[in-house]
Amino acid sequence: MARLRHHRFDTVAQVDAAIAGLLPSLNDRPFQKLPGSRASVFTELDAPALMPLPAQRYELARFKTVKVHIDYHVEVDGHRYSVPHALVGQSLEARLTRGGVELLLRGQRVAAHARNDRRGGYTTVDAHMPAAHRAHREWTPQRLIDWGQRIGVATGEVVTRLLQMYKHPEHGYRSCLGLLSLSRRYGESRLEAACERGLALGAVRYRNVRDLLANNRDLLPQDAGQPEWTSPAHANVRGPGYYQ
Repeated sequence: MARLRHHRFDTVAQVDAAIAGLLPSLNDRPFQKLPGSRASVFTELDAPALMPLPAQRYELARFKTVKVHIDYHVEVDGHRYSVPHALVGQSLEARLTRGGVELLLRGQRVAAHARNDRRGGYTTVDAHMPAAHRAHREWTPQRLIDWGQRIGVATGEVVTRLLQMYKHPEHGYRSCLGLLSLSRRYGESRLEAACERGLALGAVRYRNVRDLLANNRDLLPQDAGQPEWTSPAHANVRGPGYYQ
């Protein structure tokens, strides 16, 4: 640096170019008390140990502790990412970068996902599912609706509403399969009647229909339509004619 002390530079690039021109004489200068020079020692010791640079530039990451919920997903900034289902209930370390989410168990990566900022959404890898959930992937919404409609119009409508109710398709599939399985226990006609009553009550979840069947509410006659309520005559009740 002393050799450049009388030079004036206008940019960092000019400084770099000036230093680069002086480096060979510095690196090739023999050591005073050791054999060789900086350049020869680098060639002998350092160069063989050098590794290629990473394919991707270093990216700043932040870490947070997350817990695996019963649906084998962890929540990061409002979005849910799957991990192997055997890890349910465990605490993991999430490594978060701008483009990815890595999930670590005692320093070992157990799952990796592309970052998704959609709050309330799910990112699920099929291999992370239990076998029973993977079986549900063979079903499609239309297949479930068609199965329900073969039982009856009301059952098909309840299945449709169940599928629309859940944000994560798997959760809707499980409810639909549970609903349709009630036909094996109670019969298709009773399931259709329970669905019809559930639609009338605005109670279309699986547990609502199940409870209607368990309590034999589907066997009761539907209530006849109530006459429209009219206000009785009273001195304190003012009708529209009062304001004419």
